[in-house]
Amino acid sequence: MEIKFNKYDKDKVRVSLVEPGFILGTAKVLTFGANKYGVNNWKLIPNSEVYRYKDALMRHLLAYLAGEKVDPDSGLLHLDHIAANTMFLRHFDIKLGDK
Repeated sequence: MEIKFNKYDKDKVRVSLVEPGFILGTAKVLTFGANKYGVNNWKLIPNSEVYRYKDALMRHLLAYLAGEKVDPDSGLLHLDHIAANTMFLRHFDIKLGDK
C-alpha cells in the first residue's frame, strides 16, 4: 500500500530562506539593547522621535562603509545593528500607517 503525502504549503512564506546568522545577529543586537535599556524598550519611543532610529541606522551604515565592521560600544557587527534599526523603522512605519 502506497501512502501519499500531501502538504499544501507552496504559497506559504519560506522562512528557511532567511540566513540563520542574520536572525542570530539581529537577536544579539536586540539582547544587547534589552540588557542595556530594558526588554522591548525600543518600542516606547514617542512617534515624534522615530528619527533617532534613522540616525542610528545611518551612523552604523556610515561606520560600515568607512571600513569598520564591529561597533565599538557593543562589540557586535554594524550590519546587525543596521538590521535591528531597519526592524524598528519597519515596526513604526506599520504602526503609524506608513506602509
